[in-house]
Amino acid sequence: MSIYYSEEHEWVLVEGDTATIGITQHAADQLGEIVFVEQKEAGDDFEKGDDIGVIESVKAASEIYAPVDGEVITANEALADNPGALNESPEADAWIYKIKLSDMSQLEDLMDLDGYKSFIG
Repeated sequence: MSIYYSEEHEWVLVEGDTATIGITQHAADQLGEIVFVEQKEAGDDFEKGDDIGVIESVKAASEIYAPVDGEVITANEALADNPGALNESPEADAWIYKIKLSDMSQLEDLMDLDGYKSFIG
């Protein structure tokens, strides 16, 4: 199990050829109180850099960008009823997607935790 971070403030937890994607605590803090999450559906394919959802807060709306190529296995449906969970637990329970990775080599373009801390530092 490995975790990676994107410059767009998503985290990617990899287990085999499956990954869980969410936003970082830093992103949640910057957005403020999150009130709505728009997500793709199971079976949707996307490529790295694609807009794969929207997070709306009382301050702004922000796109979720795909950090890697993949296919949505499942979206975290609990966020529809409780989008604020992204403020409370963005790097744990409030994940956004579970995906099937299409190109494992793309993980090399992402940062580890130390690199991400330096990036936001």
